[in-house]
Amino acid sequence: MNSQPSSSDASARRVLEPHERISEVLFGLIMVITFTGSLSIAEAGRDDVRTMVIGAVGCNLAWGIIDSVFYLLGCLAERSRHVLTLRAVQGARDSAAAQQIVAEALPPLVASVLGPAELESILQRLRALPPTRSAGLTRRDAAGALGVFLLVFASTFPVTVPFIFVHEVSVAMRLSNAVALTMLLGAGAAYGRSIGRSAWAFSVVMAALGGVLVALTIALGG
Repeated sequence: MNSQPSSSDASARRVLEPHERISEVLFGLIMVITFTGSLSIAEAGRDDVRTMVIGAVGCNLAWGIIDSVFYLLGCLAERSRHVLTLRAVQGARDSAAAQQIVAEALPPLVASVLGPAELESILQRLRALPPTRSAGLTRRDAAGALGVFLLVFASTFPVTVPFIFVHEVSVAMRLSNAVALTMLLGAGAAYGRSIGRSAWAFSVVMAALGGVLVALTIALGG
């Protein structure tokens, strides 16, 4: 890995954006609810509860690792795309072709308001950069991957804790479901605020969506 991220990269984005953090929490939460939701209140004993808790923790541990690896792969793909774009710009046959490459690399809304003069200014700055041989991962990427792992893994415990400390399975199930619903509502509200929409509306939508996804996962044997 590279020892330091570039200053432009470090200032451009957080280690994990709000929507990324919310997505990871939701992923871990839905995974653990599929375990708690499959427990039969009428038939489950302490051995069944222990097996469920171990399974939920192990599942989210594994998926936390897998998701963090995918996060690193995504970071590497993004950086490689930037390197390829820079190479294409520096190797373009003329300014018009290079400007087209720059415009295609920008977000559509930004590109739509830039004229030839602005694109040419960006182009000249890119051409002045030293050639880059390959893309690498940074400490910031490693921190993001660790954050992904911790969010997925940590989301296991609030939902499983009632089963550890409450002996009556039916009571533990109600407490667990209440915690899960609260987390879904909170995640939905946070997501709504992060995209400038109604926190209340998205909290309800997220709770409903989480319930549907859990039901589908259980029904499909997940």
